[in-house]
Amino acid sequence: MPPMPAAMAGGSGGVGGGGGGRVLDCRTFWKAGAFEAASAPSREFHVALEAGDFDRARVHPKFLHTNATSHKWAFGAIAELLDNAVDEICNGATVVKVDKSVNLKDNSTMLVFQDDGGGMDPEGVRQCMSLGFSTKKSKKTIGQYGNGFKTSTMRLGADAIVFTRANRGSSVTLSFGLLSYTFLRRTMKDDIVVPMLDFKIQDGHIVPLVYGSQGDWDSSLKIILDWSPFSSKEELLQQFEDIVGHGTKVAIYNLWMNDGGLLELDFEDDDEDILLRDQEKASGGVSKAQKEIVQQHISHRLRFSLRAYSSILYLKKFENFQIILRGNPVEQIRIADELKFKKVVTYKPQVAHDSQVVSVKVDVGFAKEAPILGIFGMNVYHKNRLIMPFWKVLQEGSSRGRSVVGVLEANFIEPAHDKQDFERTPLFIRLEAKLRQIIIDFWKEKCHLIGYQPVDPQLRSQYKAALKDSGHPGPKSQQKASTHRKTGGHTSNLLPETYDDIEIVGLTANGAGSRVQSFGQAQGSSMEPAGLDENSVDIGSDGVLDPNFVEKLSEENIALFTRSLTVPSMSLMPKA
Repeated sequence: MPPMPAAMAGGSGGVGGGGGGRVLDCRTFWKAGAFEAASAPSREFHVALEAGDFDRARVHPKFLHTNATSHKWAFGAIAELLDNAVDEICNGATVVKVDKSVNLKDNSTMLVFQDDGGGMDPEGVRQCMSLGFSTKKSKKTIGQYGNGFKTSTMRLGADAIVFTRANRGSSVTLSFGLLSYTFLRRTMKDDIVVPMLDFKIQDGHIVPLVYGSQGDWDSSLKIILDWSPFSSKEELLQQFEDIVGHGTKVAIYNLWMNDGGLLELDFEDDDEDILLRDQEKASGGVSKAQKEIVQQHISHRLRFSLRAYSSILYLKKFENFQIILRGNPVEQIRIADELKFKKVVTYKPQVAHDSQVVSVKVDVGFAKEAPILGIFGMNVYHKNRLIMPFWKVLQEGSSRGRSVVGVLEANFIEPAHDKQDFERTPLFIRLEAKLRQIIIDFWKEKCHLIGYQPVDPQLRSQYKAALKDSGHPGPKSQQKASTHRKTGGHTSNLLPETYDDIEIVGLTANGAGSRVQSFGQAQGSSMEPAGLDENSVDIGSDGVLDPNFVEKLSEENIALFTRSLTVPSMSLMPKA
């Protein structure tokens, strides 16, 4: 068998199991933990007891599954494995590859992660594969893989095999280990057995590195060959051929399925992505075109597209590191760079009376699609990692806060176990209240920049007076002029409500004051809603809109209404 990446692009999405057809009776993750174990301790346990080998707590195989249920979302488990590779940047990692491969024993699909980090030596791989203990009684804590490796791999599939190559000075070691829920259940183990093997490079040759007895080494090799996708020691060693120098490869097989018998991870619909099959893809909108725009937005796609989710998973852009998903690099997206009329708000939480002052920068602005789409929410990172994407600290259904998006890094609070939420501490509750206030204040200050009525009473009065002085019919008298028009399922107070075929309403200011001016054609040809430049828009000290804002607001509004309204009896496109 060639090295695993040679098979990554091909293979079937078949439903067979790994390990020569040895599969669990139940292939659905949320049901796989219900089984009856052996009623009596195994013979191996009795032998261990008699030998006095009782320097650790025994852990039942059920714990593997129970531990993995901390990941409610499969992409959360994948993010843990990406984190492990990102943590290896300090050890020279430049890439992590995520792809599918083929289990040649039964032609089923495997999920493979491979990085070029520092790899793990024999002790490190035992810490990685064990449940928080080491038979070497090392005083070191669990390394960069920690408990997250077990929870994430077991959430994605029933079985995983790890290949790792480490170069520690003059010592080059090759190690692999099998974490197999299928093996433990089918053999009715009542203790977690994790077979591991090690080799070393000596005089240019690969030779076994035996810890314990040769009999234990041979027994581990037999278990791995019986229950892994590989049939010989030579096939196992071939997996190191594309691990140049150092690095780690993880292959997850017997992937979990949904209730319909299909793989939970969809590799077929998009050959450049990995999708979650059962995620809701429908979305609200007043028209088919709007629904399509919503479905393409990152806030929606991250639910079911791994490429979308991983593109915003890390706050800072990598300089010399890439995530390669199915052979193509993931383009990192900084949400803060996508905002209109952005401002930075500083928040200083009171962490503890005796602690140093913490200062958090919150980037807040309007989504570039505003106000057509009601996309909003705060994106909260912790130590560079996205924890809560588009967190709706305000209730949906109101125009207040519509299209406002924020980004912050909250290192002063601790994430939950699955890194998809934060612990509900008093500090978190105060953060939530502060973010809610930040959104409300930003909305009050800048909602008119995307076409809403000014919230400030004085500015609103000036706007209405300008309409009256111009002789232009006010919003209440226009066709379909309700100030509570529904847009994308949200109540809107956008003004003006309708446009004549050739007339575009804009606000201007001159020496005598404000007035409404009509002009024959749109200035410029861009129909994109992001046409306003946040740097050229400002409100003067007297509350009158800046003159430079006039024509740009007109172009923005006509573009927005052209895309969001459907009026069969008239054309909303400006005449040339």
